[in-house]
Amino acid sequence: MAERTLDKTAEAAKAEQTAQAAPAPSREPTVVADDVHIVYRVNGGPKGRGSATAALSRIMRRKGSPGMREVHAVRGVTFVAYKGESIGLIGSNGSGKSTLLKAVAGLLPTERGSVYTDGQPSLLGVNAALMNDLTGERNVILGGLAMGMSREQVRERYQDIVDFSGINEKGDFITLPMRTYSSGMAARLRFSIAAAKDHDVLMIDEALATGDRKFQKRSEARIRELRQEAGTVFLVSHNNKSIRDTCDRVLWLEKGELLMDGPTDEVIKAYEKETGK
Repeated sequence: MAERTLDKTAEAAKAEQTAQAAPAPSREPTVVADDVHIVYRVNGGPKGRGSATAALSRIMRRKGSPGMREVHAVRGVTFVAYKGESIGLIGSNGSGKSTLLKAVAGLLPTERGSVYTDGQPSLLGVNAALMNDLTGERNVILGGLAMGMSREQVRERYQDIVDFSGINEKGDFITLPMRTYSSGMAARLRFSIAAAKDHDVLMIDEALATGDRKFQKRSEARIRELRQEAGTVFLVSHNNKSIRDTCDRVLWLEKGELLMDGPTDEVIKAYEKETGK
């Protein structure tokens, strides 16, 4: 009996050693930001004024203006995002959150450092342009095509997009021009169009801040689906509850610098303690 017990103990110890030696499951990175710096340059005359002709002349001569200012919007930000993560970006106004997302989306060049992405990033913001003179219906079709969906895919998902947005809950608004929509209706339609497609990397800039609680819950549920079906979701929001409900990781930026990167509750508690929000 003692020998059997010793054998079992030895087997258990060996199994434990094997488990410890086994490599941890690898995670698939989707976005790598390596020491990213982004600088805006604002040109103007000595008194802050300047014509387009003068600005073009300075560009052609490769010379700066005496009134040129540099705004260092993002300062040495480094992080790695992985497939299946939902990452919130928090910070005060002007902290560089939206600028960082634009760089990840390839819309802004980096001054120094690099951004690497696996797949095609898609940036959704409440200011994303839809065509006001076209109907909501036409905007759904054009928006879907612009995201790379086929006409058949747009047709298949059209009704789901309309239903998700809630545009027609109080009338047949989808057949009316976008200029007749409230800002909240337009924002809901933008989100619905973007959320209809499975994205490698989806970035949402304040999209959940618009609309009633019913729509916000639908949006949060759809983001969770996107995390399971596709790659990575980034969310910029000043609504800490939306971040808590949606994200499992948070990046906190202030004055362009990454102050904290970690689990949602841990980072938001530190942020609220520091800012009193």
